Amino acid sequence: MALFGHLSTVRPQLIRRLIYDLSFAYLDDALKPGSTANKRVLGVALGDTNRVELGEGAFSMEQSYLSKPREKGRLESHISYIDIQIIIEGEEIIEVAEISTLTVSENLTPAKDLIFYHDSRVTSPLRLSGLGATAIFYPRDGHMGGLAIGAPAPVRKIVIKVPV
Repeated sequence: MALFGHLSTVRPQLIRRLIYDLSFAYLDDALKPGSTANKRVLGVALGDTNRVELGEGAFSMEQSYLSKPREKGRLESHISYIDIQIIIEGEEIIEVAEISTLTVSENLTPAKDLIFYHDSRVTSPLRLSGLGATAIFYPRDGHMGGLAIGAPAPVRKIVIKVPV
């Protein structure tokens, strides 16, 4: 099931693998004020995404967007990738549920690593707030991210896709 907390708490819970070492080295740089990666993430225009290759098949999506009302969210999961999601600025709610409790609405595999689910009220909300707030979603974790806490507000986030 999903892991969440501050990056410093979540990191030691993962099995030591080269692919995680590459991902966390990138995150350490991106979280350091004034670093090249930090400036790049903070420079992503609202509504845009930058993709950064990290090696070993992992990549990062540096995102900037407005959080949205729950009714505009969609539950999703992935088969081929683990999501490591880290807040750089702002806050959001991410709802999570075991996929065995969900009903598939659209399966875009294998063309895309993406499965959508019908809405469900058996989700658990995670509040990610502030620099370094982290959630890790495995293939069994349905998740609906980018949800507003109150009114929609700007969020800067990094999503690292780690091959399973």
